Amino acid sequence: MINTYVTHLECSMTGKQYPAGQAHGLSEAGRPLLVRYDLEKLKSNVTKDDIAESREPGFWRYSPMLPVVNACNRISLGEVVTPLIDLKHSAAGLGGQAGKIIIKDEGRLPTGSFKARGLCLAVSMAKEFGIEHLAIPTNGNAGAAMAAYARRAGQKATVFCPQDTPDINIREIQQQGARVWKVNGLINDCGKIVGEGKQAVGWFDTSTLKEPYRIEGKKTMGLELAEQMGWNLPDVIFYPTGGGTGLIGMWKAFHELQQLGWIDCKLPRMVAVQAEGCAPIVKAWRDGLEHAPLWENAQTFAAGIRVPIAVGDFLIIRAVRESNGFGMTVSDKQIEQVRDLIAKEDGLLLCPEGAATAAAYQNALQQGLISTADTVVLYNCATGLKYPMAPVENELDKNIPVDYSVF
Repeated sequence: MINTYVTHLECSMTGKQYPAGQAHGLSEAGRPLLVRYDLEKLKSNVTKDDIAESREPGFWRYSPMLPVVNACNRISLGEVVTPLIDLKHSAAGLGGQAGKIIIKDEGRLPTGSFKARGLCLAVSMAKEFGIEHLAIPTNGNAGAAMAAYARRAGQKATVFCPQDTPDINIREIQQQGARVWKVNGLINDCGKIVGEGKQAVGWFDTSTLKEPYRIEGKKTMGLELAEQMGWNLPDVIFYPTGGGTGLIGMWKAFHELQQLGWIDCKLPRMVAVQAEGCAPIVKAWRDGLEHAPLWENAQTFAAGIRVPIAVGDFLIIRAVRESNGFGMTVSDKQIEQVRDLIAKEDGLLLCPEGAATAAAYQNALQQGLISTADTVVLYNCATGLKYPMAPVENELDKNIPVDYSVF
């Protein structure tokens, strides 16, 4: 057994409480459930030094602030603390200052993306509740993470993804033991199949925010960031926003850290970054709405943020507004240009969604929404190795003299 300080779960819309210790999906209001803790008790029993001295791998160092009760149910694939990498050379190309733009590179996690955080917790809790079959809709990385952790836990995994999901993701999911199905639609169409199959098949729906524990996994991005920065926080966080679990989770983490007395700094401005071809959250924020209507004909090559509708839309928008943040859209062309700039100047290969945050930083500077003096953190959510890159055209013939002048 390990200590857990969970007291109950709470509907994010109505505040209605639900008991801990049993499996839940959405609340009766059809909205995400949030895990609540006895933070006063935790504060009296756990210190920042305890966290610093922990020998647990990666984000499991924060286990007192996580919901898993039995250590035997804690599934791990060798998680690491993901590094903070400042942009030394490409910062000027973005219009900023070296040392003020920091990438948190989530591509170092198992399965190569930040989806490992949320799905690790979701799978661990599913194991704790005796759930044997998990299903998920995905644009790629979430399905890969769910497949890997579910198979590690001995659970059956079924994954549905849009037909145009990057081929490497589809193969990765299948290779890691899940049954994967390509669907002629978008991720919300895949989600409908998962939802309708719950009763017919008996699987558990691990869709974004449709179970309570992916948020808890994603909040570790905020806990980890605070510790890495000496229990301080940056001025601004740019986050690639599809379903928005990470943005919601980090905002939850920062408030929990405040209540524990572990941070006393100003909270960062949260920026929801979306593609011009799929920007329901940004549009709703700009229009002063609490909920984001379905975005028709969603298009962007940054598949991870091609989410036309999000069940936690109001939680994302609230966090942006409460933090005095903003929404920002970027074009696919900008994403490609910035990805190439950072790779060639700083040797850091971002995924398209991660590059979108750097493009949004560039736009925000130009629009006067932030200053070059601001310390900003950009979340790179996956390794760029999973995505198509330009072909190499240069060739040498070993059988003829080499013209060294070309070098």
